[in-house]
Amino acid sequence: MKNILAILWFGTFFCSNAQNKITFSYDSLTGNQIVRSLCLNCQTAKPAKEIEAITDEDLIKFSSEDVISYYPNPVKEELYLKWELTNDNSVISIQIVGISGQVLKKYNTNGNINSQNIPFQSYPDGVYIVSLTYKNGEQKTIKIIKK
Repeated sequence: MKNILAILWFGTFFCSNAQNKITFSYDSLTGNQIVRSLCLNCQTAKPAKEIEAITDEDLIKFSSEDVISYYPNPVKEELYLKWELTNDNSVISIQIVGISGQVLKKYNTNGNINSQNIPFQSYPDGVYIVSLTYKNGEQKTIKIIKK
């Protein structure tokens, strides 16, 4: 009898999929968690879509009138930045800043390019600030989450 109860107890915990019962939704602009819900009749999680090529629809814009796009957030391996060159006001530098305020990496760009790939593999999980500096001195920042 003890063996049967032990097998039933082990089988119950072995077969349960608690990891798939809580789902999360994230804000597309900031990456903040906005919804956490309990899913009682969940299907198994679908595998992540493999990225073949990034299109303009994949990029997240600051706002509808903004000229900077980025993808993905949260990032696992590489962040893709793209901006439009308007009014001869191009991005001249990009800085990766840790949450403590320490500058981790600086990229100097020339005025002719309009995109930059930033590797995040070597950074630990956490929150980072990507700061873009324009030719006219203006700065814009993006909060990026590394998973």
